[in-house]
Amino acid sequence: MAVSRGAQRPLHERLKRYFRESRAEIRKVSWPNRKELTTYTLVVIVTTVVVSIFVALADLLFSQLYALLRLVGR
Repeated sequence: MAVSRGAQRPLHERLKRYFRESRAEIRKVSWPNRKELTTYTLVVIVTTVVVSIFVALADLLFSQLYALLRLVGR
């Protein structure tokens, strides 16, 4: 049943309901075990390093190409 804006429940009741429902949702979460967490963490770290190396190499390549184009353009 929808409650109209004028007949809103008091703040403390809404907060209590919010936290009760939040706790119920948290209980439904499937939390990773230690092995899964370690695996996921390593995947994130390795992916971050690989992407960082790729971006650094792309930056180096484009900066060298830009410098070469500036020399040719003179």
